[in-house]
Amino acid sequence: MGFSCGIVGLPNVGKSTIFNALSKAQNAESANYPFCTIDPNRGVIPVPDERMNFIIQYIKPKSIVPTTVEFVDIAGLVKGASHGEGRGNQFLTHIRQTDAVAHVVRCFENDEIVHVENKVDPANDIEIINTELLLADMEILDKAVTKHQKAAKSGDKALKKKVEVLEEFLKCADEGKPLRALLKEHPEYIDEIREYNFITIKPVLYVANVDEDALAEDNEHVKTVRQIASSEGAEVVKICGKTECELQDLSEEEAKEYLQTLGMERSGLDSLIKSGYDLLGLITFFTAGEKEVRAWTVENGASAPQAAGKIHSDIERGFIRAEVCSYADFEKYKSLTTAKENGRLRLEGKDYVVQDGDIMYFRFNV
Repeated sequence: MGFSCGIVGLPNVGKSTIFNALSKAQNAESANYPFCTIDPNRGVIPVPDERMNFIIQYIKPKSIVPTTVEFVDIAGLVKGASHGEGRGNQFLTHIRQTDAVAHVVRCFENDEIVHVENKVDPANDIEIINTELLLADMEILDKAVTKHQKAAKSGDKALKKKVEVLEEFLKCADEGKPLRALLKEHPEYIDEIREYNFITIKPVLYVANVDEDALAEDNEHVKTVRQIASSEGAEVVKICGKTECELQDLSEEEAKEYLQTLGMERSGLDSLIKSGYDLLGLITFFTAGEKEVRAWTVENGASAPQAAGKIHSDIERGFIRAEVCSYADFEKYKSLTTAKENGRLRLEGKDYVVQDGDIMYFRFNV
């Protein structure tokens, strides 16, 4: 799987509508009233990749397996959720295991669609959600510090270090800062807090839910979201839920033409996934043969053995060499055999750093 992404936001900002469009599952109930989503909705979708389409055009495999992204849509949060308002924050456990958070913000005006705060104010909406997420993390921090403090007094150096780190994060939260701010300064702290799956440590993608008029040019609401995201080092993706739903009913060619009329190079889905990969520092490599062409996701900077481990731990353990053809070379020669004949199918060792789009075959022995 590429990555998993939890979808958060106030009630009725279009989370479930966007989820329906992104997942193509159409199984997330959406309606014009708060707290429509009660149980979390999950959608696993294939990652669109033009490179894979090109590869299978010439290799013609029996099976095609793209990498995927999982979206998890939870109930909308409201001010005071951490104290039990609305549905409370009990649903946040469903996104603690995700890799990133997509924060949907309403950036359109429509009197027929109620807003839980009775006004469209992206800055206020973002502050409410960020506060509730931080309060949820603070609750876990408080419990963790209390749990370990007594044991740390026994002289256990490891526990003492853990408590010190947790207290640093608690101080960060008390100052109203997301925990990722402290982790950015001290990346070495990650081992002490990994087990807690704090939400405000996760990278954030702000999803500006707009109407069609704002797709080509930002409205004032989107500009506000971009300013906030810039101050946090976060990404922003514009999505029109209505447009994304309409795209699902079109053929690939019709969808391209429709996007062109809207002045868009890619769909909101493609933009969201691309931003997610960039934010998390992920790349894709391929394995390709007559039986199967498959896409795999690894962290940028991964070694060849680490990439092999994505396929199976035995391949990583017994790694010998990797046969590698860059996507650019495959695009040029349109055949792995022809690429090899022209000296473009390389043998790489354990120190090779995988490049985005590499087509790889692993030699191993266990």
